[in-house]
Amino acid sequence: MNNDEIKTKKGGAGRFFKKTIALVLSAAVFGGVAGGVFNFVAYDKIHNDGSGNQIENIVRDVISDGGELSDITEENTDIENSGVIQTSSIVNNSGSGMDVSGIAENVMPSIVAINVKAIQEIDQGIFGSYQYEAEGSGSGIIYGENDKELLIVTNNHVVASADTVSVTFINDETYDAKVKSVDSSYDLAIVVVSLDDLSSDTRAAIKVANIGSSDELKVGEQVVAIGNALGYGQSVTTGIVSAKERTTDTNELPLIQTDAAINPGNSGGALLNMSGELVGINSSKYASTDVEGMGYAIPISEVKEIIDSLVSKKTREKVDEEAQGRLGISCGTITQDIAEMYDMPVGVMVSEVMNGSAAEKAGIKKNDIITKFDGQSVSSADALVGMLEYYRAGEKVEVTIKRLEGNEYVENTIIVSLGKNR
Repeated sequence: MNNDEIKTKKGGAGRFFKKTIALVLSAAVFGGVAGGVFNFVAYDKIHNDGSGNQIENIVRDVISDGGELSDITEENTDIENSGVIQTSSIVNNSGSGMDVSGIAENVMPSIVAINVKAIQEIDQGIFGSYQYEAEGSGSGIIYGENDKELLIVTNNHVVASADTVSVTFINDETYDAKVKSVDSSYDLAIVVVSLDDLSSDTRAAIKVANIGSSDELKVGEQVVAIGNALGYGQSVTTGIVSAKERTTDTNELPLIQTDAAINPGNSGGALLNMSGELVGINSSKYASTDVEGMGYAIPISEVKEIIDSLVSKKTREKVDEEAQGRLGISCGTITQDIAEMYDMPVGVMVSEVMNGSAAEKAGIKKNDIITKFDGQSVSSADALVGMLEYYRAGEKVEVTIKRLEGNEYVENTIIVSLGKNR
């Protein structure tokens, strides 16, 4: 079974419409062993026991090395001008009213294949454990560039577990890439390729996507999806807007529903109107023998400000273990289901604050809910741990928390100086 077809139970991070229906995120996973563990599905891994009716079920220690949450840093890459430059030499000037073949020809230079690798470990109980390299694929959309980097938007679940990332452009040239920033709440990530690395042939072949308005979409309007389906390379499907503002279990934001085929590997690819403009970022589908033609895309008008904020972040590198920083907490995930059940914010609940830790010194308390880290939304403990892999001990970071005061949660932003790895 493909990793994207993992089903969740009612009360967990997802819901069944029928027992055989699962909402899956459309990244393709290859090289899996025993069903695969390189899981792009953005379901909460903390309370997948299916009970979902006890608040304690959302809390899990994620303390490493002596009972503390690992917070890692990365070195900043200085960018004098972090704004997005839509250079005229690569801007995609789509015409209007094109047919599907015209859209494909015009927009394909704006779409990339994203390939990821990760070292995974399988625990075999009394027989020990072993590691293997898992590979996965997704899609991305060229969004712009700054003075040093080509900026590509994709889904967070495409790159969340990756140790290495590479990008393949329309001319079949492949380049090493980095994850610049992520927003797990909206399933968004920015991947960058150094402009200095790009050959003149690649620079001539690629275009920046032309951004449209998802607000102007109408139900029944024809749309086109382009992405790296099954990791085979770019393919084109077409359909209509089936519905707007659909709420699912994998994204806080209401999504565009379409019957254009969204297959594994399409995650992060483009949903386009008939003017060839980007109106959505393909992300997920319902998978079942009983369900057909239910794919979902993130509406571009709803997330453009978030994307612009993400591209303004400095690109970071993962930090060696000895240089890692720490918050010094244990924590668990408040999923959307739990948040609705208990009238709580979505985020990461602090279940324990270690004595003398960076979190304690900054004023973070037990039962605080972390919602943002360094300005990036945090929707799960795993996402927080992943972010912290890029931050050094001693680095000061803004952490946004929501704390229960009386009968309501009040938001505060706290500056935390990350502690040393012990």
